[in-house]
Amino acid sequence: MRRPSRFVLINRDYTLLWAGQAVSSVGAAVFSTTLVLWVATDLAAGEPWAPMAVSGVLMATSVAVLGIGPLAGVFVDRWDKRATMLRTEAFRGFLVGTLAIVSIVPTSTLPVAVWLGLVYLTVLLLHTAAQFFTPARFAIIADLVTGDADRARAAGITQATSQTAWIIGPPLAAPLLFTAGVQWSLFFNAAAYLGSFLAVRAVRPPAPEPEPAPEPGTEPAASAESAAERKGVRREFVAGLRFFARSRFLVALLILASIGQFGVGALETLNVFFVTETLDASPQLYGYIGMTMGIGGIIGALCAGRAVQWFGARRTTWIALLVSGALLVVYSRQTEFIGGILVLFLFTLPLTMLNTAMAPLLLGAAPASYRGRVLAVFYPVTRIAAMLAAALSGWLAGSLLRDLDATLLGIDFGATDTIFAVSGLVVMASGVYARFALPELDDENDEDGGDGGDGEDGEDGEDGEDGAEKEQPTEAARASEGPKP
Repeated sequence: MRRPSRFVLINRDYTLLWAGQAVSSVGAAVFSTTLVLWVATDLAAGEPWAPMAVSGVLMATSVAVLGIGPLAGVFVDRWDKRATMLRTEAFRGFLVGTLAIVSIVPTSTLPVAVWLGLVYLTVLLLHTAAQFFTPARFAIIADLVTGDADRARAAGITQATSQTAWIIGPPLAAPLLFTAGVQWSLFFNAAAYLGSFLAVRAVRPPAPEPEPAPEPGTEPAASAESAAERKGVRREFVAGLRFFARSRFLVALLILASIGQFGVGALETLNVFFVTETLDASPQLYGYIGMTMGIGGIIGALCAGRAVQWFGARRTTWIALLVSGALLVVYSRQTEFIGGILVLFLFTLPLTMLNTAMAPLLLGAAPASYRGRVLAVFYPVTRIAAMLAAALSGWLAGSLLRDLDATLLGIDFGATDTIFAVSGLVVMASGVYARFALPELDDENDEDGGDGGDGEDGEDGEDGEDGAEKEQPTEAARASEGPKP
């Protein structure tokens, strides 16, 4: 008899998905850090528009999320999830490998605008593929992992793995870039996509339940499916939007996540300049910023379940936002590298707890037939906020506030630290919103979940074709219980 492996996380297939995620996350961390450093310290070195050039990387990501993400969920709900993941990983590996080959050419050979265009195009296509990969992975995990406890555990493992990648990846990226060349960081990421492809290929998701035999005189299932296909992508997309909009729980999560994204988006764009200018650290040390935040993310993910058990999902959400926003303001006042990484470590703890607690809530709030579309609404809208923050912060730092040097009550203010301070206040504002907007998750009783508060949803009889939507209040009420410890 074959003995089962001792190293299993929840179950065999989830373990394989985790392995693929672990490999690709490290590659993505190396890739992201490399691009930021390459643009800031080489392609746009010393230029006043350097912050805007870095924000262009985030803008390219946002364009993919906004342009493709909403419709991608419709196709993911239709397609085979495992096959979708395999195709997207193969495409992303080929794309990064191609850029790696091109980057062997000396930078001076091509104009800076051409290099930036190649970088932005690559990022755009990578994240276009990700709009299909992420919902497909989301749906497969929902099929492979059942029960609130295991789903919360899976979310914690996912967060911890992503943060571990940021411990390993950024310190690798800086030496590879400054000693071996940018192409080796890119080849590393291409190899990571290959590893993820092989891991996903070994996954065996549960077979779909067989369709019941058609009754005499009725239309065969295959014909019915073809008829459903002919209804068009637009109708399914609108049905997904309607389902999402009717869930007050999902809408509240979306709004607070969007406000929070708007607050922390500036950190992604300007942190490299804050570290090298305000904290007076060398670019080689920038990778350790990501490593420190990765350590904080691991600890935050591992503590998230206990925090939800102690405080409840609602309190964990708004407290985490208030604390992380306040710590971002504190970070903006740092002037030494050691103090800066210590505050960022503390900042990451509550932020990761928030993200870990939110994943199983989304899983529980979305029935199987709507999971792709729920995620395809949630991520693009929050990405709009991140895109606005990236564009606004890059523009402010590179133009309007570029020469800011003011003193107020004995405190010095420059461009980057002022933007960070305001961003922290925005995150705190999202915590205040969450305090009053989210339903009471811990003391919610049956009448809260099924009373007339959502009764208007059931009155829309004309939407009978979207039968799954009528189940939404029950699903949302169940989701609002939060992950079990």
